[in-house]
Amino acid sequence: MAVTFEELRQRLKDEREKLVRQLEQNRASAPAVGEAKEGSPYGKKEEGASEAFELEKRLALEKRLMGTLAEVEHALQKFEEGTYGVCDTCGQLVEIERLEVLPQANLCLNCKALQSKNAKGKFTGR
Repeated sequence: MAVTFEELRQRLKDEREKLVRQLEQNRASAPAVGEAKEGSPYGKKEEGASEAFELEKRLALEKRLMGTLAEVEHALQKFEEGTYGVCDTCGQLVEIERLEVLPQANLCLNCKALQSKNAKGKFTGR
């Protein structure tokens, strides 16, 4: 049974709520600036490195969540404009199977493959 656009819209709305909650939880779990912690048995250097690592992890998670939220918001905006399911690059229809798996998909498979191929070519390390 094929999924309907209305079901996809609801999935996007649910995903948006989930992402907003996760962002709020991530931000709430961050230690207050200058918050004193128990000392590390290894000294200040190791404690600082551990705190920096945790901050880096938290910021990376927040960046990923914000990126996904932006994709979901873009898809919901396309619903409002009446262009949901249309590839942002070529204007062809995005495959319904792709939308079922990834409702926020904004590119058809061909354009996504070209985008991935081009991205790989930019970072050859030569």
